[in-house]
Amino acid sequence: MKRSEEQNHKAFTDTIRRIEIRSRRLAAELFSGEYHSSFKGRGIEFQSVREYQYGDDVRTIDWNTSARKHELYIKVFTEERERTMLLLVDGSASMLFGSRERSKRDLAAEVSAVLAFSAIQNNDKVGLVIFTDRVETFIPPRKGRQQVLVILEELFRMKPASRKTDFDAVLSFVGHMRKRQAIVFLLTDLLGSNYERGMKLLNARHDFVLMHISDPLDCGLPETGLLDLEDPETGGRITVDAGSRKALERYSQGQQRQAEALREKLLRMKTDTVRLDTGRSFIGELNTFFRSRERRY
Repeated sequence: MKRSEEQNHKAFTDTIRRIEIRSRRLAAELFSGEYHSSFKGRGIEFQSVREYQYGDDVRTIDWNTSARKHELYIKVFTEERERTMLLLVDGSASMLFGSRERSKRDLAAEVSAVLAFSAIQNNDKVGLVIFTDRVETFIPPRKGRQQVLVILEELFRMKPASRKTDFDAVLSFVGHMRKRQAIVFLLTDLLGSNYERGMKLLNARHDFVLMHISDPLDCGLPETGLLDLEDPETGGRITVDAGSRKALERYSQGQQRQAEALREKLLRMKTDTVRLDTGRSFIGELNTFFRSRERRY
């Protein structure tokens, strides 16, 4: 029994190590610069003065120093870079679903790792909230590699007490807990309701980004036969005749209508959204988002 536990621990440690190596490489090679440009610091702070040089902005002249030294001096400012990132990760049962090589929860963990390493490479703090219909885990924001490893271990070992989703619980928690502006990523399949008000409040106070995670089977079912489908959060069941093309078309059309209604709702809410899929690499979508945000700001 002890040997089995040791083997499981080694396998888990190896998994975390592989995730770390890949995530740090992606953060360094692809996302670190884009992250820095996309999420500016809170402002600028005074650093020092130096002698005026031709072409300097006259608005930065330090008249007190210039008068004292009888030469023109300007103020030098640096960006107040340090920021805080919060990762809000959906731990509900629906996130366990995955029709390909990984589940929605696995994808959320991988994306969280890249975002976290991008943050610490820019000297930012990063924290984690895992939620269901309650806040299951809260890791306060801190800096450094060890903090990211703590977050990764929590993400890959999580065993939530609840199977359900309540966005109001986590969004209210962040709203009350975090008064200063932060970068907030919400990673979820968005299978739930009562999130509009909370998202609008976070969007107004923070740099808020929704990472909407889906699976290919969320859009349509393969042509097979009778399928028993179960809602992982409520336990509700329906039977779909996946051998009938009409039934498959109805299912696909229903899913498309829901997806379109969601897109329109998020547009009205003016929420930055990145759409990720368990069947595709997230690198392209994340890079596109960072670049578009960099151009916007």
